[in-house]
Amino acid sequence: MTPDALSAAFTDRFALAPAGIWSAPGRVNLIGEHTDYNAGFALPFAIEARAYVAVRPTDDDELACATTFGDEEAAPTVRLSRTELAADSSAFAGAGGWARYLAGVAWAFDRRGITVPGLRVLLHSDVPVGAGLSSSAAVECALAIALNELTEANLDRTELVQICHEAENNFVGAPTGILDQSASLLSVAGSGIFLDCRDRTTRPVPLDLAAHGLALLIIDTRVTHAHESGGYRDRVASCVRGARLLGVETLREVDLALLAARAEDLDEETLRRVRHIVTENARVEETVGLLDAGLLDQIGPILTASHASMRDDYEISSSELDAAVEASLRAGAIGARMTGGGFGGSAIALVAAEGTDAVRAAVREGFASRGWAEPRIYETVPGPGAHRDI
Repeated sequence: MTPDALSAAFTDRFALAPAGIWSAPGRVNLIGEHTDYNAGFALPFAIEARAYVAVRPTDDDELACATTFGDEEAAPTVRLSRTELAADSSAFAGAGGWARYLAGVAWAFDRRGITVPGLRVLLHSDVPVGAGLSSSAAVECALAIALNELTEANLDRTELVQICHEAENNFVGAPTGILDQSASLLSVAGSGIFLDCRDRTTRPVPLDLAAHGLALLIIDTRVTHAHESGGYRDRVASCVRGARLLGVETLREVDLALLAARAEDLDEETLRRVRHIVTENARVEETVGLLDAGLLDQIGPILTASHASMRDDYEISSSELDAAVEASLRAGAIGARMTGGGFGGSAIALVAAEGTDAVRAAVREGFASRGWAEPRIYETVPGPGAHRDI
């Protein structure tokens, strides 16, 4: 749906014209998985799929959220008074479905003393839900930049990252780090974003796939996941336990030498969880070094090693993700890994541009031979971050 079409749909739904259309992208994490909540390093980039919000402030006290995925009968408008939102956010957060992410952003603005008026919001998103591409962060960030403008708060993008992160952590209840929101708000077209989650600094890293004769495929296994699930929470808890046993504040402070010296202080499972974080941070730094040197074609083995670590040490992969990675590599991909929180979602494959058809065919054949649903496979390039469309 184009921004103009969304504007027209908003008018049909609310009998009012929107004040504007804003959008924010989903993201692929090239490397650096589960490092964000451990104050580590990550290298995400924005994809072309985006979430769009048409928004209009109103004089009443109502937050009314609608979506293009169905008419008023199939997908009724979610209505919540602003006072109710402030007084009892947790009850709505647990039962609000997709609208939680919109309401949570308004809630987080309010917590900063920024008065959010009544709102009419119509959401449309092209980012697949549950595919490990940060559909929720895209929704949050699209509304955040809209409210930043409409309330004249004039917050910088790093502060908006924090607002969206608070909405997801403290309102929705998903124990994530800042990676997703940082990628959606801070990305630059043609680049990855090297994110230091300890001091929250970022810088663009060159990621011009076409210039190197390469393509990056997203393989959506169609096995959905949710960050609120127990598996994700268990990994967070393992990292907290590992840091405590090693006597550090975060696992960012642990290197391979320290881990080797103190391995006997950790139970076997915690050791593996910590080892993934420590080695993944090192892989991010190695990848960034190669990209800075213009050696994009040499990062493939690092991506594949990252997948093995997530599969074996962090245990967040799935049969479908493993099959996608293995089929991609057999068909000539120079590197492949799952991306996102795991337990389903998507894999990525870095492929010579002329080899994309062979990889697509191999993955589809592998899924069909196991009786699985056909995966969605599409090419992506690093796109821009959140912005106003009209």
